[in-house]
Amino acid sequence: MDVRVIRYDHPDARKLDAEVQVEYAERYGEGDLTHMDPAHFDPPHGLYLIVYDTDGTPVASGGWRSQERNEEGYEDGDAEIKRMFVVRSARGRGLARRILAALEDSAREAGRVRMVLETGTEQPEAIALYTSSGYAPVTKFGLYRFEESSRCYAKLLTDATGEAGTTDLTDGLTGAPVSP
Repeated sequence: MDVRVIRYDHPDARKLDAEVQVEYAERYGEGDLTHMDPAHFDPPHGLYLIVYDTDGTPVASGGWRSQERNEEGYEDGDAEIKRMFVVRSARGRGLARRILAALEDSAREAGRVRMVLETGTEQPEAIALYTSSGYAPVTKFGLYRFEESSRCYAKLLTDATGEAGTTDLTDGLTGAPVSP
C-alpha cells in the first residue's frame, strides 16, 4: 500500500469522490451537499490523501481542512475530516485507520487543536472507527447539524510524547517522500 498526498481535484480523488457519493445516496437518499473546494485541502491548511493498492489502483481516501469558529458551529483550531472512504473491495485491511492516523498527525503538525467530523446513523462502521479511535460525540456542526441522522464527533489533537506521527507519505506528482 502506498499513501500519497494528492490534490482534491486530482482525477483519482474525483473518482473516489464519485464512488463515495453513490454510497451516500444508497444510504441516505442523496449525496453529500457540503461545499468542497480543492484549495481547502492544500497544506498547511489541510491535506488530502489517497491510498493506492500494489497495482496502482486508488482504494481509499481522506482529508482534513481547517475550520474556525463560525455560524455552522465550528470552533477555532478545528481540523474537519472529510471524504474518508474505502472502496468495498479493500475494506477490512485497516486502511481507514491508517488514513485517520496520518490526518491526525498532519493536523497536529499544522497547529490544529481539535479534529472534528460529521457522519450519520447509516454509517455504523464509521461511527465504530471513530469511537474506537478516541473520538467522542459533540454538539452538532456543519451543513447537516439540524438533521436527525447526523452525528458529530471530536478528538483533541494532543500527543503526550510530543512526537509527530510516523506515517510514510509520498507526493502524488513526483513520488518523493513528504511530511504530513
